[in-house]
Amino acid sequence: MNIEEILKNSKKIVITTHQSPDGDAIGSSLALCGYLVKKGFDVSVVVPDSFPKFLMWMIGAENVHVYDDDENVVKGLIREADLIFSLDYNDLKRVGAVGDLISKSTAYKAMIDHHLHPTDFADWICSDTSSCSTAQLIYNFIEDLNDLDLIDDQIAEGIYCGIMTDSGSFRFPSVQAKTHLIAADLINRGLNHSRIHELVHDVNTLPKLHLLGFALNEKLRVLPNVPVAVIAISWEELKQFNYKKGDTEGLVNYALSLEGIEIAAFIKGDDNKVKMSFRSKGDIAVNEFSSQNFSGGGHKNAAGGISFTSFEETVELFESKIVEFLK
Repeated sequence: MNIEEILKNSKKIVITTHQSPDGDAIGSSLALCGYLVKKGFDVSVVVPDSFPKFLMWMIGAENVHVYDDDENVVKGLIREADLIFSLDYNDLKRVGAVGDLISKSTAYKAMIDHHLHPTDFADWICSDTSSCSTAQLIYNFIEDLNDLDLIDDQIAEGIYCGIMTDSGSFRFPSVQAKTHLIAADLINRGLNHSRIHELVHDVNTLPKLHLLGFALNEKLRVLPNVPVAVIAISWEELKQFNYKKGDTEGLVNYALSLEGIEIAAFIKGDDNKVKMSFRSKGDIAVNEFSSQNFSGGGHKNAAGGISFTSFEETVELFESKIVEFLK
């Protein structure tokens, strides 16, 4: 059965995305939500945990249900859903406790994603690893249903924000000619693209900028004898700068921009775990490195990982494992 037939037989739809939602996760979710609402569906957006302040401006963001804040509400929405969309993730492990709710749900499950190695939890799958973002796939989804004329400000802003953030402002190798054509079409429909870039990248707080200075001046290191740079900041250090979710977004890219560096890592302490972001150039597959050593994954040149050992032990383990990986 195709997705159009599934939609015809659905009344209540829930859109879900991964933990620590980023611009592509929130953008694609709100864009799909806006489209389905215009088609007359009862639609809710659910996220496992909160998302950064620099995404709160998006139309519909105030209506997103956060599992950590509204557990019972989210449970009820998923229990009553006829159709559940899984956006920007391809494994239920990526959505924490929400994944357990989805796996137990009798709703039809549809996945739209661009990451490698999808698992088989969904009934209908749109998986395109060549796409720079899930938001681009949402545009394709609307296009395939011949509904591009339904694109309004919410849909356009969500798609553009998702594409822009996941493509590094259109500079990553995953950007296709179609990506630019989509952006052009959205602009032709009235999208203010420069406003989105400003709201995401050009609105800072003084503590955030002080943290950036601290990270680059005090915590950025180049490992000896390998083309690897790392920024490691403990939870205690983050709290000194009144850390808010999203304040370290993009830090890892500063490390990767160093001349001669081919792999960069950002290691961040949390209250009960250590989170990691990896970036690489060329054929170096940091998703494989993360999967092998830090229960992570992602894209070839951009991946994440997690550790439940101490911050100091995690930093030491990363430094030893990355040397082994490069050999």
